[in-house]
Amino acid sequence: MRIAVLSDVHGVLPALEAVLAEPDVTTADLIVLTGDIAAGPLPVETLDLLTTLGERALWVRGNADRELVEVARGRASPWPISQWAGQRLRQDQVELLAALPERQVVQAGRLGTALFVHATPRGDEETILVDSALERWAEVLAGEEADLIVMGHTHMPFVRLADRVMAVNPGSVGMPYGRPGAHWALLDGESGSVTLRNTPLDARRTGERLIAESGFEGIAQFVDEYVMQVHSDAEALRAFAKAEQRPR
Repeated sequence: MRIAVLSDVHGVLPALEAVLAEPDVTTADLIVLTGDIAAGPLPVETLDLLTTLGERALWVRGNADRELVEVARGRASPWPISQWAGQRLRQDQVELLAALPERQVVQAGRLGTALFVHATPRGDEETILVDSALERWAEVLAGEEADLIVMGHTHMPFVRLADRVMAVNPGSVGMPYGRPGAHWALLDGESGSVTLRNTPLDARRTGERLIAESGFEGIAQFVDEYVMQVHSDAEALRAFAKAEQRPR
């Protein structure tokens, strides 16, 4: 079994389209979406495209997906783009996101039992990082029997071992950190390999399209911050380390 893992699309439709056009994605047995799918500039169109994948796609709900449902049902979001996106979803899309599971489990050949979550098995906003201590990983993975755990949330691509459990973050399709392009991962159950992948994007064309097609009033600022530039992975790790509440 070959599994393409896409995380944190955040409604950036051009990036999603580019990844879905990759030969290794078009031929994958499964496409797993590990959350934060639609909270971004083109939420309706992003969900419409992903639903065409049918049973090839396995979905996991992220914290931003949960927040869109809350907005659609009358609760305000502190994030302007989530507030805007949640108010534009159709009812069928709200129901789709509301019904998504918090985890998916797949038997992935030589990779063993693969657990897919958004942030950690314990919650959709908990932070775990490539350089988190083994004691921290043991705490987060306590009680889990997976050989492989795949999560998104931090937009930070990595592969590491945590006491015999392989941990993978594919990075973000729509809001990458560290390097430009759309980040994703390919899991090959036949060879037992995990490969972090990067699909090149033309930032200028992507930004122009988002500005032309999205009605979000802050779209120009969004494009400037998340399309025309890429946040430093070092800065992101420092910020997430604080969220992890590491001792100084």
